[in-house]
Amino acid sequence: MEVVCFKSQTSMAEVDSPPEVDRLPQRDVLMVSSRFCPRLEPSIDSRGKWNKKMDFLLSVIGFAVDLGNVWRFPYICYQNGGGAFLVPYVLMAVFGGIPLFYMELALGQYHHVGVIPIWKHICPIFKGIGYAVCIIDLYVAFYYNTIIAWALYYFYSSMDSSLPWTHCNNPWNTPNCTNYFAYSNVTWSNFSHSPAEEFYMRKVLEIQKAEGLQDPGGMRWQLLLCLFLIFTTVYFSLWKGVKTSGKVVWLTATFPYLVLSILLIRGATLPGAWRGIVFYLQPNWEKLLSTSVWVDAAAQIFFSLGPGFGVLLALASYNQINNNCFRDALITSVVNCLTSFLSGFVIFTVLGYMAEMRDIDIEEVAKDKGPSLLFITYPEAIANMVGSTFFSIAFFLMMIALGLDSTFGGLEAIITALVDEYPQTLTKRRELLVLVLVVGCFLGSLATLTQGGAYVIKLLEEFGANCSVLAVVFLEAIAVSWFYGIRQFCRDVKVMLGFSPGLFWKICWVAISPAFLAFIIISSLLDQSPLVLFGYRYPAWSISIGHLISTSSFICIPIYMAYKLIWTPGSLKQRLEVCLRPEKPHPGQPPDSICLRP
Repeated sequence: MEVVCFKSQTSMAEVDSPPEVDRLPQRDVLMVSSRFCPRLEPSIDSRGKWNKKMDFLLSVIGFAVDLGNVWRFPYICYQNGGGAFLVPYVLMAVFGGIPLFYMELALGQYHHVGVIPIWKHICPIFKGIGYAVCIIDLYVAFYYNTIIAWALYYFYSSMDSSLPWTHCNNPWNTPNCTNYFAYSNVTWSNFSHSPAEEFYMRKVLEIQKAEGLQDPGGMRWQLLLCLFLIFTTVYFSLWKGVKTSGKVVWLTATFPYLVLSILLIRGATLPGAWRGIVFYLQPNWEKLLSTSVWVDAAAQIFFSLGPGFGVLLALASYNQINNNCFRDALITSVVNCLTSFLSGFVIFTVLGYMAEMRDIDIEEVAKDKGPSLLFITYPEAIANMVGSTFFSIAFFLMMIALGLDSTFGGLEAIITALVDEYPQTLTKRRELLVLVLVVGCFLGSLATLTQGGAYVIKLLEEFGANCSVLAVVFLEAIAVSWFYGIRQFCRDVKVMLGFSPGLFWKICWVAISPAFLAFIIISSLLDQSPLVLFGYRYPAWSISIGHLISTSSFICIPIYMAYKLIWTPGSLKQRLEVCLRPEKPHPGQPPDSICLRP
């Protein structure tokens, strides 16, 4: 049998898609074997790969389905027209979110490298995007894991014979604590605080002891211990690479669906549940005339699917070259969107129940958003169900599992990028690298563990990732579609899958998806409402710090562009040609190759 070998990352550009490749069915596109091509050693063999296809799928689903699916989507849905919101949500998913999701999976699978070194194979001048993504992932790790630590604290507190947020007789309660579940004819006023609200605010956070960002108070040692346990779990899940994390996600990615199903069945049987479902789904078609609704739909689908964080690219880089990443993109995207929709039913059956118990409009109950929905509203409802301890344990275990999956993905993106960028130094020192990274993230999270840590989390959430990651993925889409070239990218996909992406995907990658991102960025910049949390209005100096945080990641891109242009020899025209053209493989480190059977 005669075997012809092509280098996957250069041959297609150099020979302009030879006819024998175009006619090649998928089953004949194989990873090169040193038995056939002894001079080429595919890098994927040295960097490992997924043990099973389901390990990869569950890892991607686990990253995409996170805490935001439970707290963000239901709130945004009812706020923007209920069932009518599904129209812009689906349109934004089809024309913006899923194409970008597919693009990142294809890039990672074809080039088999992380988010930093991949740019030398695409457009070297944009390599700063990789560094920017790693910095953004660090900022997310600084605050996101503290939210998981809160869930772990609640999980531990649920072990008591009675949940501590069921009554107002605790040392941390105030005279405004109102337990309307325990007594009939209790008047609920604007000054009333539920036991669950005071447990979260005064016991878990102890935010009453903080003056704000200027005086965040002391350290919450209980949360410090919880965060230490979280990062310990993360370390032992990531230290051996995808071979260990791929096993862990079988639990962390599937368990939440079991709990969501149980909570949905229980919630549907509660008094007033129907009120919540009607409120959730009743369409308000007039809302579709508002630009803000379309902005919210675009932002929700983007942050839900998660392109731009380097995670999809990193996870896909451990796939076999002929894996059907197109099918994977469709499956995981649909699962993610359906999970968000299902979470809405789980949340709003409970909100309807609470509105029935308080005898107030559901709008008043549903005003909480973000973490407050998960740590005040839902625990309050659970505390007054039959079997409250069981449901509380299950609910917070689900939250821990949802959070850990996303943490695995975010840190794996950084690890993969660094190991692939410095393979000689870090490949055999992965365990040490993971330890240094985890310790660094733990130390970076200390400010979020103070009594005013919730204020720090809000600042990092607002400025650490939101606008900067949008700008980063916008440039990524432009670099791949316009500089690397949509024709070349489609050839790469054809080499992997045996068929070229259709016209729809090409139009989305070249025009619609970048326009989708530009739309979100411009709308976000034009509509910057004051930053407020728990009645605390952030001072001007803290907003300036927030802008510095946003700039600190994005500035890597122009800095690297200037560095690349200055240090590249030749005239300006020659420099631009070198900086915009994919580099050839480094000697001794050839890229993955494709074997073709004539």
